[in-house]
Amino acid sequence: MNFDRREALKAGSLGLLSTGLGIAPAAAAAASAVNPPAPTPRWARGKDNQRIADLGNGSFLNPVLSGDRSDPAILKDGKDYYLTFSSFDSYPGLLIWHSRDLVNWQPRKPALHRNIGSVWAVSLEKHRGRYFLYIPVKASPNEIYVTWADHIDGPWSDPKPLGLHDHIDPCHAVGEDGSRWLFLSGGDRVRLSDDGLSLAGPVEHVYDPWRYPDEWDVEGFSPEGPKIHRHGDWFYMLTAVGGTAGPPTGHMVIAARAKSIHGPWEHHPANPLVRSQSAAEAWWSRGHASLVEAPDGRWWSIYHGYEAGFWTLGRQCLLDPIEWTDDGWFRMTGGDLSRPLPKPRGGEALPHGMALSDDFAAIQLGTKWSFFRPAPDEAKRVRAEGGALHFASKGSAPSSGSPLLLIAGDTSYRIECDIEIPPGGTAGLILFYDDKLYCGLGFDEMRFVTHQYGIERARPANPHGRRMRMRVTNRRHILSFHTSGDGGKSWRKFDRGMEVSGYHHNVRGGFLMLRPGLYAAGPGEAIFRNFTFTALED
Repeated sequence: MNFDRREALKAGSLGLLSTGLGIAPAAAAAASAVNPPAPTPRWARGKDNQRIADLGNGSFLNPVLSGDRSDPAILKDGKDYYLTFSSFDSYPGLLIWHSRDLVNWQPRKPALHRNIGSVWAVSLEKHRGRYFLYIPVKASPNEIYVTWADHIDGPWSDPKPLGLHDHIDPCHAVGEDGSRWLFLSGGDRVRLSDDGLSLAGPVEHVYDPWRYPDEWDVEGFSPEGPKIHRHGDWFYMLTAVGGTAGPPTGHMVIAARAKSIHGPWEHHPANPLVRSQSAAEAWWSRGHASLVEAPDGRWWSIYHGYEAGFWTLGRQCLLDPIEWTDDGWFRMTGGDLSRPLPKPRGGEALPHGMALSDDFAAIQLGTKWSFFRPAPDEAKRVRAEGGALHFASKGSAPSSGSPLLLIAGDTSYRIECDIEIPPGGTAGLILFYDDKLYCGLGFDEMRFVTHQYGIERARPANPHGRRMRMRVTNRRHILSFHTSGDGGKSWRKFDRGMEVSGYHHNVRGGFLMLRPGLYAAGPGEAIFRNFTFTALED
């Protein structure tokens, strides 16, 4: 449920309550004038009118990074913070983000260029001056890779398989004795060699996670995403249980601690520390948490969650304050995160985010654009020339064409682009979940092609020929399409609209998001110019 609707329901309930208590409407109105309801919080706006968390008044409103930013892996490196997320089937992948205040983030460079499979829940670490990424991939078989670099911007080494099959969500940890480990989902761990580039022992089971009451509505037990932190005399392990999707109340954060990296682990007496209590909350399925120290020495938790009603945006990145307690435990203090919170103190506020509009002066692969399940030579399909993107066609439809996609983090937005196709070619604008579920509009020189439910449907006549400007508007899951034959001076509304709220993980699986993008199919190459993205305020 969105903020406006929830506040309206709350106001309606209060009105009914006042009437039931015998308070006259005039008296209720007078009371309302004296004590007006708190305004619904709104985000600040940045590049392309995209929402940003920093409200500019010492507070912020989650998410700190919107859109599909799942399984956050954070690293504090002196005054700098680095963050990356599951990139799944998008390549180049594992874009590194940089912050100095935990709220404002800038993209740097992708760390992964070779398609090694669907990337889930990595571990980003620094040990003895070297950066490491431990990368689990869903493939045949599942595998965990390691890559390293001497600088956060790379170059990163070619990913090396560890030979660790059928395990996910690694977390690098260093024991009090200097030993290096990967903690794994399910309460397992495995020792690493001193250089961190190979295994040094068998997988062993070391922890049985706390279990929630049987009557709670969850997707499944699924203990996953362990994160190990050392603070004071204790090692703390945060784990996600309850399933990362499914019911909004399913995902949650639990914790345990031990004096030694070797255990034994004791459960936090207040488990779970984070859990969405109902679908009326602003954020659903919150979990996969890490702890991080802010510039002022206070501590925060960073994790993911679904925005209420918007599974289509994927799991977004949330920041939640914590408080250490006298008994050596900690508690979360942010509540349901629907309201602004005081920003972490200290640190530098870097300019946040990146523009999604593109004049194609260069191709920003891995930062702005990425391919879906690319072939090894996929990057050769695109080049920037004369302020245009030349996109070599592939396949017969978005399902077989490895489209070029963005991550959009607003609930409503509009994209526009000038598109020119070669004879016999097809191209267009799409919203793409995966190769089985997408929607959008394309055209050849004679007809449009409507993409819906991952199939190609109606093909009405195209009056514009091989060149047009196309617009797609997504307003809270309601899509409309417009086309123009004169470069956007006049527009014609396409006669088919769509509702896309069901294009998400709980329908299709895969943990992805509905991403806007470009596709080119058939022979030759399509040319895209003047791509604009505009976030729309609800």
